[in-house]
Amino acid sequence: MLGMKSYSKEYVAACRARVASGLAVYRKHIGKNGSSEMEHRFFNDQVLVLDHMFVHRLTGIEGKDGTPLNEVRVLCNSLLPNKGIPQIEKLPGWPNPASSGIKLPQEKSVLKLQTGDEIKLTEADFVRLSEAFFKEIEKRYA
Repeated sequence: MLGMKSYSKEYVAACRARVASGLAVYRKHIGKNGSSEMEHRFFNDQVLVLDHMFVHRLTGIEGKDGTPLNEVRVLCNSLLPNKGIPQIEKLPGWPNPASSGIKLPQEKSVLKLQTGDEIKLTEADFVRLSEAFFKEIEKRYA
């Protein structure tokens, strides 16, 4: 697939609906009855889903200035090859850094993760992150 310069409003709405559906299922079946470990696992995985819906977005449009789009990209690259520790720079033996030159200053990030923190998203974290992510997608790609 070629890089995407834009996404239709219908596609973005369908992706929002999918995220909302995942939240509803979590709240109905797990919610307050689940463990914090289950919450972290579920919402960390939801970040991977969120990114994959827009995985072909062009980085030139996304920018490298610490947007929620950059933050999701960094989280995904950190969850998989770096065992859940935030990683912006290229990892030895891993061919793809989050994106060359991304800057993710803590004060601009949604989650305010610090170097060395383990990525353990809560429902509230994911809601804030996904809302900011969709807002940025609509601003830059819709």
